[in-house]
Amino acid sequence: MLEHGGRLRSAAARHGIPLADWLDLSTGLNPLGYPVPPLPAEAWQRLPEEDDGLEDAAAGYFGTRELLPVAGSQAAIQALPALIPGRHVSLLVPGYAEHAHAWRGRTPHHRTAAELDAAVDASDVVVLVNPNNPTGTRFGRDVLLDWHARLARRGGWLIVDEAFIDAEPEDSLAPLAGRPGLVVLRSLGKFFGLAGARVGFVLAPPALRLQLAAALGPWAVSGPGRHAARHALADREWQRQARLRLAGEGARLAQLLYATGLGTPSGPALFKWLAHPRAAALHESLARRGILVRLFDEPASLRFGLPPDEPGWARLGAGLRAALREIG
Repeated sequence: MLEHGGRLRSAAARHGIPLADWLDLSTGLNPLGYPVPPLPAEAWQRLPEEDDGLEDAAAGYFGTRELLPVAGSQAAIQALPALIPGRHVSLLVPGYAEHAHAWRGRTPHHRTAAELDAAVDASDVVVLVNPNNPTGTRFGRDVLLDWHARLARRGGWLIVDEAFIDAEPEDSLAPLAGRPGLVVLRSLGKFFGLAGARVGFVLAPPALRLQLAAALGPWAVSGPGRHAARHALADREWQRQARLRLAGEGARLAQLLYATGLGTPSGPALFKWLAHPRAAALHESLARRGILVRLFDEPASLRFGLPPDEPGWARLGAGLRAALREIG
């Protein structure tokens, strides 16, 4: 099992700070997530049904009906390697570690963003996150479509994890789903802030979706999860307001990190990433102050999520200044 952000209970136990006293910025989730309407009793009492409107809401949101609801994109990440042929797999690094972990049984080649284009013609499968987690690197739609075409001509596959794209969706390949050799993964955990609902979508050709559905089995998404997702995907006004708010808050976070002397961060609206030679020391110093951010070892770096409110913003600014003084 790989380590992820959001391990707040572990940090609380380690530092002896009660859960309620933490500012958790480790996950990159929208801190003001979608306000799910109250659950009807049947969401708990009946098995999930596919004609409840979720697929229709998802089709309207993604611009395609070539989709399969799954229990978070993680379920698909783990299942896809058994269903997609090809020995030579190129994976973006640094990147979301679960992708590399899932493809470890093949011949994985770890490529930086600058190396991916040259790697496409020697690969059977290319796996990337757009925008990338944790670096925030973005790949334009034209570039991705070129890579997909070069792979598909040889029977290859392009897998694009768009977990963080909802706040700025202009480069999404979701509306093009169904093309041979293209898989797009989406999640309700980040932009919608519904990580606990465990709802994601695989946008892919019909044959692969059928195989994946058979591999995952019936009722892959719970009734409460389907209820939350259906409402969130259909609420266009909430989505519009959330995108406007997140754009401003993402810019604010970038400015705060720059103003403290950490350098110029990168990343989408939901998080900012910084390489820093003393990332581990800064992470530890912030944790002693009850501020949890995400630490990466290679390269040494930190990822900061958005504070939920004005006291959180003030606490982050003060904590950063104190931590930087402490580590020298």
